[in-house]
Amino acid sequence: METWYYEVVSIDGDYANLKRTDIESEDIKLVARALLPEGIAEGTRLKYELMQYSIE
Repeated sequence: METWYYEVVSIDGDYANLKRTDIESEDIKLVARALLPEGIAEGTRLKYELMQYSIE
């Protein structure tokens, strides 16, 4: 089981742009907000584990 960590870089309508923080990467991941916890904002740190996002 892997655990990945992200930060919300920006929010654009129904989507959020996430950047991994647990590794050195400049890649941005586009994720539907319906898959993310309620109450996220730019700068929110997230944990992805067992195919679910949670606020860290």
